[in-house]
Amino acid sequence: MRSAYLRGLGLCLALLWPRAVPAQLLSTEVRLALSADLARPGDTVWAGVVMRLAPGWHNYWRNPGDSGAPTQVQWTLPRGVSAGAIQWPVPEKLTEEGLVTYVYNNEVCLLVPLTLATNLAPGPLQLGAHVTWLECQKQCVMHNTDLNATLRVGAEPKPSADAGLLRTWRQKVPRLDPTFPAHATWDSPINGDARPVILAWDAPGNPAVADFFPFPSDAYQVTNATERLPAGPGKVRLRKVVYKGDGGWPTALQGLIIDRASADAPVAAREVRLTLADAASTVATVSAGSARQSMSVMLAFGFLGGLILNIMPCVLPVIALKILGFVSQSREAPRRVRALGLVYALGVLVSFLGLAAMVIGVQHAGHAANWGMQFQNPKFLVLMTTLVMLVALNLFGVFEVNLGGRALGVAGQLTSKEGAAGAFFNGVLATALATPCTAPFLAPALGFAFAQSAGVIVVIFVAIGLGLASPYVLLSWHPAWLRFLPKPGAWMEKFKQAMGFPMLATAVWLLTVASAFYGEDSYLWLGLFLVMVALAAWVWGEFVQRGRNRKALAMAITAILVLLGYFYVLENQIHWRAPFQSAQAPDAIRNDPDGIQWQPWSPAAVAAARAQ
Repeated sequence: MRSAYLRGLGLCLALLWPRAVPAQLLSTEVRLALSADLARPGDTVWAGVVMRLAPGWHNYWRNPGDSGAPTQVQWTLPRGVSAGAIQWPVPEKLTEEGLVTYVYNNEVCLLVPLTLATNLAPGPLQLGAHVTWLECQKQCVMHNTDLNATLRVGAEPKPSADAGLLRTWRQKVPRLDPTFPAHATWDSPINGDARPVILAWDAPGNPAVADFFPFPSDAYQVTNATERLPAGPGKVRLRKVVYKGDGGWPTALQGLIIDRASADAPVAAREVRLTLADAASTVATVSAGSARQSMSVMLAFGFLGGLILNIMPCVLPVIALKILGFVSQSREAPRRVRALGLVYALGVLVSFLGLAAMVIGVQHAGHAANWGMQFQNPKFLVLMTTLVMLVALNLFGVFEVNLGGRALGVAGQLTSKEGAAGAFFNGVLATALATPCTAPFLAPALGFAFAQSAGVIVVIFVAIGLGLASPYVLLSWHPAWLRFLPKPGAWMEKFKQAMGFPMLATAVWLLTVASAFYGEDSYLWLGLFLVMVALAAWVWGEFVQRGRNRKALAMAITAILVLLGYFYVLENQIHWRAPFQSAQAPDAIRNDPDGIQWQPWSPAAVAAARAQ
């Protein structure tokens, strides 16, 4: 029974895992602001992508940190207009579960200089920007929207209503300070590709907060965690770790020096480029033992994190399936029990190798990799929610998953094959449910892995998979320990039904995550779809599997319920294959289906409405 629906899960994962579909949420207002309504040929006009985030949500700086992705802006500009690089305001440093990220909360404005050619003819210019950003709260989703603005070219410049706003945000962008007395020197020891660096500068007043936010680089990686070292009065000393790339050790570091007198005081930030001494002149003898120790610590963290994943809320429901498997196999040959344990471990490892391949592929594509990234796929979430609910109904006994009467004879000869398939996809299910959870000890290993080479990523993901699979394999390899489990009996059916409730709770959690991708009303529509699928499952189990008469009618009703739920709810009501596009251009007018016409706000529009 279990092997069949777990094979279905494996098929869903195979179809959905490689895809990365951007998600849309109603959590951020985005608009394109210009510093001028009218500009002269040859002028530079500042454009600002103004992003107002909902409470509790954040997006990311140019260097997102251990996870996340920076906002990207792709311009569509007329001939004679060119866009410069994004000017980033100072972010906030966020530390959660051992991962350090650089984020923006509440509101941020990303500034871009637009340079006008000297030979531009007078008239209006249409400016377009496609903005893509990652936004996180309890889960992370991708947003994208198209913004537009009009700039007129003429003889006399005219500032816009947003000129003051953009001027304020420009003051929040740190400037490069080549004279700032900061120094960077290599420290020891060298652990393989990792090497500590000491950052020091004079800071009158002994700031309570001092940090260095590194700029991103393709040639090397600077850890985001910072260790503050003892220093004399008016001095700051920090230690960070640099991981070299294929090009060797860097000769300079670039980033932001952060000073803050107290936790509540304003941030003083300046951009610096710190020259490092030539690596060859300061390289100490590399300690092979230290390098092995550093790697072994991360492997141990990965293994312990995978071990603890077995009791995390995301994975706990599948433990019921494993316990039922232990009990049902307690009287079988030890060799078969061991074989099934190894096959289960194989399913876990194959799934984690797939996750490692995803991370490597995303890195090669130039994007940030995140743990549980497939849970940002709204279609994956809808199918996963439906599947987990069906698993719960199956445990409740609403319907059974079997091979059918004609296949029962063949099934007796293929017991070993069926058992192996069930064990394999049991491991796949455990991995699929584990990805949105971050267990203790897992965060350091994942943060380390995401910044490493492909080989190191694979090794650490294998260590996590071994940790997740080890309890099952251990019990399978020592059948004598199975005698401590209760003997098979009638209680197993009640236990199976009771274990349906954790699965149902998991389905409810997945429903809350999935509904966020489709707007506020999607709770109702997705819930209605699940009710229709559940009713179809009940009709199938009660009248097709256990009934004797009118099975054809029951099959027809089942098909009608499923098709009606799919086409009416998923396709027609929530458009599940096209997540809701919430972030629209600020001048868009939305016509509600019930007849209310929403107009863009402006003082003139308010005055006109009050005059009517």
